[in-house]
Amino acid sequence: MSTNYGIPRRVTLMAAVGVTAVASISTTGLLATPAAAAPRPLKNDKLKEALRRAEARHRRLRTGRPSANGWQMQKAADADGDIVSMPVAGTGLAVQLRTGDAATVLTHVIRRFHYEVDALGRHGEPNPLKGWVTPSAVRDSRSPESNQASGTAVVIRPGSYPPGARDGFTEGQRLVIRDVLADTEGVVRWGGDDRRPYEGLFYLAVPPADARLAQVAAKVRAWNEAPGAGAGAVPDVAEPARRRRAARYL
Repeated sequence: MSTNYGIPRRVTLMAAVGVTAVASISTTGLLATPAAAAPRPLKNDKLKEALRRAEARHRRLRTGRPSANGWQMQKAADADGDIVSMPVAGTGLAVQLRTGDAATVLTHVIRRFHYEVDALGRHGEPNPLKGWVTPSAVRDSRSPESNQASGTAVVIRPGSYPPGARDGFTEGQRLVIRDVLADTEGVVRWGGDDRRPYEGLFYLAVPPADARLAQVAAKVRAWNEAPGAGAGAVPDVAEPARRRRAARYL
């Protein structure tokens, strides 16, 4: 093999090719500083348009007004917003509630009421559940009923337990309701305990982003996946340990 100052010709040719390649890359701008070499995000007009539409939709639905528990009221339900018609497993019913943890916890309350207090929707019973209401129907945003407009409350049998009336339930039924509230660890409040009672009303008693809601919702979801747990298990609510647990949330 011929040499050039002691360097093999093949190596010399390879070096020359490398220099040429580097020079070519440099002249095209592909060889640059690390910052300049970072790829630029591609424009996605369809994604941008979808985000724009979603934001416009949320602006159309938002009121900027909180209900009594701090959740924002929404102008419509089943309109691609946060409040939708949720099926209540085991009842054949649906109710308009805020999606996510709020709906998980409130539907648990409804299911236990159905299984253990009094079955809902029997014999074509009209309107056994009332969730979301339009904000224009809210007379006082400080009242517990205003929480319906934010999708964080449900009224069970709105025609049977009118606001202001007491003793709509038997002692045994009240015992079950206390046990249900204990399931939620204070996250759900019963309107029957308010100064102006509303015994059909159950609502979230925590503001948005409260960690307790997420914890209780996770517990309920775990029950829903475990046979013999959660709504439908029909526990002995008179058992002393359960009564002591319920008493913590009076």
